[in-house]
Amino acid sequence: MKLPLLSLTAAMFCMTAHAAEKDMPNVVPESVGVDSAPLVRMSEWIRADKMDVRSLVIVKDGKIVFERYGDGLTRDNNYELYSVTKTITSLLVGVLEGEGKLNPSTKVAPLIAKARPDLAAQLADKENIELRHLMSMSSGLSYQTREGTDPLYYGAPDRLRVAVTAKAAKAPGTDFDYIDVNPVLVGTAVSVAAHEREDRFAQKKLFEPLGMSHYRWTGVDETGAVAGGWGLRLRAIDMAKIGMLMLDDGRWQGRQVVPRMWIKQMTTPSPAAADYGYYCWIQHVVEKGQPEFGAMGFKGQFITVLPKQHAVVVMTSLLPTDGGLRDATYLNQYRRMVNDFILPALTPAARPVATAAKTEALKEELERSNKTQGVPGTAAAFNDAPET
Repeated sequence: MKLPLLSLTAAMFCMTAHAAEKDMPNVVPESVGVDSAPLVRMSEWIRADKMDVRSLVIVKDGKIVFERYGDGLTRDNNYELYSVTKTITSLLVGVLEGEGKLNPSTKVAPLIAKARPDLAAQLADKENIELRHLMSMSSGLSYQTREGTDPLYYGAPDRLRVAVTAKAAKAPGTDFDYIDVNPVLVGTAVSVAAHEREDRFAQKKLFEPLGMSHYRWTGVDETGAVAGGWGLRLRAIDMAKIGMLMLDDGRWQGRQVVPRMWIKQMTTPSPAAADYGYYCWIQHVVEKGQPEFGAMGFKGQFITVLPKQHAVVVMTSLLPTDGGLRDATYLNQYRRMVNDFILPALTPAARPVATAAKTEALKEELERSNKTQGVPGTAAAFNDAPET
């Protein structure tokens, strides 16, 4: 007996996964009004240009419409998220605000000094810096990063002790300066307020409630602390859950995991930057002025929320890093994917119709992609290899 087209969905779209994702089912794109043809063309372009795109997932109306893995990878692989980690830290601050333990006006230096009196002298010039300043990258702190050897990243026995060497150079809340000292201080504030390590608090408050697996927060220093701005490893499918949580105002499966008002706060531009909120990029990817916000990590890690389309786009990759924070090659390549292919797929002129030919074309392209190894756009670091 020949099965109906939509009955083939699970087999087709879960070919690289060990099991179906029960809370975000896979569907044929056309069944939820998404045109698969632009997505096939996008994937063909990625293959033709040999981009090292490890995973690319699109969720529409809570359903997975596109799930692409390169180089034999599967749904169970996790990836170094780099600065996407900062967005997770912001969500944890939101949880603590809901519990009455932190708020944007919390002054961080006195909070940390109570837990680390040995650092009180180094924190003295930071008395007026509030959480909102640190999360909007407008702390006024000055820190000179040493590329490749900076002790903030590599091998510091006490990362916080390094971070507090940053000097208060400007009044907080005035200038945007994207430095990684800021999330170290915020991550410490999360741990102090939660009375446990940030990664363990995240496990209880985010990862387990959202049904995540295969997650790992690397880079624990000798004091037992993780960094609030990098080191988290998640599966692409779990990054999509974070995006869905933010899209749905902090709710997951009907449960309010993060306060609704916090999602609104973190996705609102700060006075210091029109495209940045609380560890959240705003109108950073989409060119056409429609609502969009999300997370971005070095070398091409993204969670992009598209409220108008009720959709989330996730990518992990190893793409070229030349250019600045707002014009890096990996960002511009991703912008092209979203603007030239994904948005047209999500907003077709007429409602698309599922056909056997379209479904087969997408299936074949995903199979080809999974057998294709991209060329890294930059040198791979020790933490860039996918894990299971």
